Amino acid sequence: MPELRKSPIANRWVIIATDRARRPSDFHLHQQQQQPSHGFCPFCEGNEEKTPPEIFALPHNGREPNTPGWQTRVVPNRFPALAIEGDLNRRGDGLFDYMNGIGAHEVIIETPQHELEMGDMSIAHLQMVLSVYRARILDLVNDVRLRYILVFKNFGLAAGASLTHPHTQLIATPVTPRVVKQELISAQSHFLDKERCLFCDILAQEIKDGERIVSLDDHFVALCPFASRFPFETWIFPRKHTAHFSQSSDELLHHLAIALRDTLKRISIALDHPPYNFVLHNSPNTKGNARRPGYWQTLDLDYHWHIEIMPRVTKVAGFEWGTGFYINPTPPEQAAKYLRDVEVSWPD
Repeated sequence: MPELRKSPIANRWVIIATDRARRPSDFHLHQQQQQPSHGFCPFCEGNEEKTPPEIFALPHNGREPNTPGWQTRVVPNRFPALAIEGDLNRRGDGLFDYMNGIGAHEVIIETPQHELEMGDMSIAHLQMVLSVYRARILDLVNDVRLRYILVFKNFGLAAGASLTHPHTQLIATPVTPRVVKQELISAQSHFLDKERCLFCDILAQEIKDGERIVSLDDHFVALCPFASRFPFETWIFPRKHTAHFSQSSDELLHHLAIALRDTLKRISIALDHPPYNFVLHNSPNTKGNARRPGYWQTLDLDYHWHIEIMPRVTKVAGFEWGTGFYINPTPPEQAAKYLRDVEVSWPD
């Protein structure tokens, strides 16, 4: 029988359609073709002049900006959703609120290698990419106009990627997004009631039960959440409580690279290279004017950053848009077992 489940983090209901239960092989026919990988690519090494001037690059080896020799490079998005210059100019017109489209929109070019996917990177290189995420967040939180900084990746045409070269995007917004705000409200409410982190409590229960765990080590846990919206949706949490991804040490990023690569590879093998999105849910910016009275004052104690990975193997349609419910035909317990059973080997 189908089952309704409620997420204690997102405060939303999903339908686990057990009568439609699907195995990984059932989704292969629904994949969309990837974009052609041949032809000119502005993100490839040697084409630096074809992108906007770079903001940041690693390694720091004395190279001139916008020249070859980089391993990870950050540039402004050529068609930004939000602009960095200007004032917010908050205003109202009756019931309608306005502000200028202030923010930041950056592209993190993960590697000079056009065909090197994140799940196939060396641990050292993936750690470098994660350290660039950290560096950009640390820089942008100094801008008190910005309330939230989202790092996200679209892989594959069905997931919204317009270029095949491995890249991640970053968008900083002058408001806290509704989805993140609901997480913050749930976390704060749980903490005020029990004086414990909601996420830590969930992790303790999931690790004890074990049936939705994909992988586990001393530093990170990957699991298919209880109220998964999508088949094989997988979240990665640090096991030690921490609200701010930007405060992660190099050692922690090393272990995150191991967990992230392992998870992406398991999903790729199980689902035959599916398109996917991942998002880094981090704490909001509370520097400067962003810390107004009552603005997430318990944040350090109640929030817990994490990465959400969503394979795009089903479509969101009218029911989902009309109700806010998601229909998931693969119970997370089954999805986690499939992913746990994947045999993964690495050349390094």
